[in-house]
Amino acid sequence: MIANKIKNYEKVEVYNTEITDSLSENYSAIIESLGEDINREGLEKTPERVAKAMQFLTHGYGLDPLEILKSALFTEDHTQMIVVKDIEVYSMCEHHMLPFFGKAHVAYIPNGKIVGLSKIPRIVDAFARRMQVQERLTDQIKDCIQEALEPLGVAVVIEAQHMCMQMRGIQKQNSVTTTSSFTGAFENDKTRKEFISLVSNKLS
Repeated sequence: MIANKIKNYEKVEVYNTEITDSLSENYSAIIESLGEDINREGLEKTPERVAKAMQFLTHGYGLDPLEILKSALFTEDHTQMIVVKDIEVYSMCEHHMLPFFGKAHVAYIPNGKIVGLSKIPRIVDAFARRMQVQERLTDQIKDCIQEALEPLGVAVVIEAQHMCMQMRGIQKQNSVTTTSSFTGAFENDKTRKEFISLVSNKLS
């Protein structure tokens, strides 16, 4: 357990001891297989640190995004587009276990129900903090909002950089991958263009 205290705020991180021990053993073997000395001062606690880091980076498996949304639904007559843009995304590519990161832009058109705005970034994080591919992540966010709110439409766009393309393989440093997924009203060209315009432009 790690506790960080700042005045009246306390953050506590709790890790499963058995999983941490198991992962630490495996990472020790990996580091040695790479030719390093696991007993070297700088590496002595690295297996444990990596074990805890990996549990944090994949903690989305322990979250239920649908329940997160359902915990903050409100009846409301608003029927215009609601957009939450520039949501930071950090995820782990399931093909090479290297990070990909960027921004998600999410919109929906209510149909009698709205959700607390903070819940949308929370479900983005819940799905992102897993072994992922960007295409699936985009669809999962869309499908979750559609199921929980039954809105008139949902739109999700993710722009991300992938370390598996930048650090290895083709090594293209400035490449950005964009994925999108739409339902309902956003399948209409006019509505979709309005959404793209809102997420592309800075409002004065």
